[in-house]
Amino acid sequence: MLYRENGQFKSTYRADQQVFPILQDRVFILALLVFAFAVVPLFASDYLFRAILIPFLILSLAALGLNILVGYCGQISLGTGAFMAVGAYAAYNFHVRIDGMPLLASLLLGGLCATVVGVLFGIPSLRIKGLYLAVATLAAQFFVDWAFLRINWLTNNSASGSVSVAGLNLFGLPVETAVQKYLLCLALLVLFAMLAKNLVRSAIGREWMAMRDMDVAAAVIGIRPVYAKLTAFAVSSFIVGVAGALWGFVHLSTWEPAAFNIDRSFQLLFMVIIGGLGSIMGSFFGAAFIVLLPILLNQIPGWFGLSISTALASHLEFMIFGALIVFFLIVEPHGLARLWSTAKEKLRLWPFPH
Repeated sequence: MLYRENGQFKSTYRADQQVFPILQDRVFILALLVFAFAVVPLFASDYLFRAILIPFLILSLAALGLNILVGYCGQISLGTGAFMAVGAYAAYNFHVRIDGMPLLASLLLGGLCATVVGVLFGIPSLRIKGLYLAVATLAAQFFVDWAFLRINWLTNNSASGSVSVAGLNLFGLPVETAVQKYLLCLALLVLFAMLAKNLVRSAIGREWMAMRDMDVAAAVIGIRPVYAKLTAFAVSSFIVGVAGALWGFVHLSTWEPAAFNIDRSFQLLFMVIIGGLGSIMGSFFGAAFIVLLPILLNQIPGWFGLSISTALASHLEFMIFGALIVFFLIVEPHGLARLWSTAKEKLRLWPFPH
């Protein structure tokens, strides 16, 4: 009975079009943000920050960017890891080559460089789609891997492609402890999540969804396929590039091209499929599932007095991922986000059967 809309009347279009039109949703999101910003930093352990929370926040941001392209615009991409790599290495070059470059500017410029690369590899989407587009974006993965291993200038003349950053600061404040890194990632994630939520509700978001549902019909009613598809690639690549820069700067500190290999691209695609295609909330569900599953596979056998090898746990992880992807594609194509939405709808109607 607590999740009902009785008495929540809207008298203006602006009120009716709020991001969270139900009061309970607004209260829940506000309470969640207060908890994340104020409570978690006080009580969470260093291990929780470094092993779970920071990876979850960054991967959520990357999945958010990929979901805009795949879930909202319907353009299949298998090269997300490449755009993360471009964002990370571009931010690194701006950071080390320009004296006094602010950390935030480096991260955003890394995202802009990823945008340029994403648009270049998104141009084939104007003529091809489906499996052929997936193969075209997969080419970005191999090209970027080759470039960062063979072109030494891109890695500041590091022969192995391995680079590192240290002494990060934001607006004169150090970003060195786990709590500080967590707050930086959380702030950027909240900012980009709100940006993405408003974009998909705007005119350009409706164009993306029209291209996803039926591109020929969208072109007939006046939507420009060139503009819609390339803007989806641009926005997606920018967010993914910023996530890649955060992954390198904040989570890893020292990284090489293997940190953004094809496994990373598939991992992000799994997040979007399991979490929910075409759902902002699904990006968070998918990232949480991907981050927590390996930890649970290592812990659950111990709870029952069993011991399994690391190799077996790794194989079980891939088997469970594959089984869940097949399950969600057959039973619930919209993933965990749809289950969450269905539960909310039932709460709004309970105890009535209709």
